[in-house]
Amino acid sequence: MISFIIALAVLLIGYFTYGKLTEKIFGPDDRKTPAVEINDGVDCMPVKTWKALLIQLLNIAGTGPIFGALMGACFGPVVFLWIVFGSILGGAVHDYMSGMISSRHRGASIAELSGIYLGKPALYAMRVFSILLLLLTGTVFVTSPASLIAMLTPGFLGNTFWIIVILLYYVAATLLPIDKVIGKLYPVFGVILIVMAVSIAGAMIVLPQYTIPEVSLADLHPDGLPVWPFMFITVACGAISGFHATQSPMMAKCITSEKAGRKVFYGAMIIESVIALVWAAAGVAFYGSTKMLGDALSEVGQSGAVYEISKTMLGNAGGILAIIGVVVCPITSGDTAFRSARLILAEWTGLEQKKIKNRLIITIPLLAAGAVLTQLDFNVLWRYFSWSNQTLAMISLWVATAYLVLNGKKIASLITALPAAFMSAVSVTYILMAPEGFKLSAVIGYPAGIVFAAVLLVIYLVMCTKKVHLKGQVRG
Repeated sequence: MISFIIALAVLLIGYFTYGKLTEKIFGPDDRKTPAVEINDGVDCMPVKTWKALLIQLLNIAGTGPIFGALMGACFGPVVFLWIVFGSILGGAVHDYMSGMISSRHRGASIAELSGIYLGKPALYAMRVFSILLLLLTGTVFVTSPASLIAMLTPGFLGNTFWIIVILLYYVAATLLPIDKVIGKLYPVFGVILIVMAVSIAGAMIVLPQYTIPEVSLADLHPDGLPVWPFMFITVACGAISGFHATQSPMMAKCITSEKAGRKVFYGAMIIESVIALVWAAAGVAFYGSTKMLGDALSEVGQSGAVYEISKTMLGNAGGILAIIGVVVCPITSGDTAFRSARLILAEWTGLEQKKIKNRLIITIPLLAAGAVLTQLDFNVLWRYFSWSNQTLAMISLWVATAYLVLNGKKIASLITALPAAFMSAVSVTYILMAPEGFKLSAVIGYPAGIVFAAVLLVIYLVMCTKKVHLKGQVRG
């Protein structure tokens, strides 16, 4: 219990300290943002800061800080450390930088930013990689909420019915101007999401039958999976997530001042980490051990575990409220995943998006592809989503590092270079060792990951020693 309370406090302190340092390094000013400069009435529109914060939270949350946190809790309370420090030092910095750099490039996607700061090959690779990740994300965030809602509506309103309903909703949310659906519903959903997390946390603290374990470095995974690198991939959205780099540009198009960036981007990530921390603690506290938690996830799945925890801890009414909160998370990230994919494809093809016909040309094939992917096994989709997620985080952090170096902030660029190197080692080590990867032993995977990260760090240091000049589209 004490570790849990301290972890919550550290996340809050991190926002006011490391968040301010991150903001100071970037240097927001009074220049016009895309919402003011462009204001196209569809994607670039002014949104109040408090609304932008709640929309950003719903955009990035998904099932990651819930499902991922439950699976991460199988490693034991060591997961608390990754959620807290991964978020403060990596995830929130990643989200802030990707959002703010996008704002200075008229709301450009992470793919376009990669091309500007890492070169043309990175542009083409990231366009493909980003769209594939967004398709995986949108699909994962169709199947997981559909299975949860189906538990509340047994009978003919089964999984397939809710998949169709959610996909139809995605059509509307992807096509319509951002203020029509997202701007109106997300602030309400954001409140529900926060109330859900507070309710679960309160139940764990108040009810005597639940004990939150204290932090230890022990690896308690029932299947013997090593903490490195598997835990760092399993808990993605609650600590650091490349998916967020595809979402931050949406709010970069809507904030009315650069100085709102820390609240919107850094702040939303800290809130998401609080949610992840709550669910990681709830998983072990409710089931009593990592083995029993692992058994539950195997037998009833992530959705079933969420249902059991919510209903038992909070009763019928509270359980339904909590489940609604959990359903809202993925749906409100799934629709923006497809929306982000639409925007990246629009950048790529040059199709102007004010006309609904052009939006339809891109949206319909995207959602059709998502519908096909819903037929694949969820657990397989999740594993590939998790790895691609963290790989994109690695790339996004290197983009931010290049931005800072090119803007004369070479020493300060360590704030992104160090987590970038860390995530480089995580991503490479995981794909070499994972069952869905190359299935190599730790003897090969560990040194290969370290060497890869070290090589990138050397390239970064060499870049810092050279005289560089801003050119082309690079804008400080």
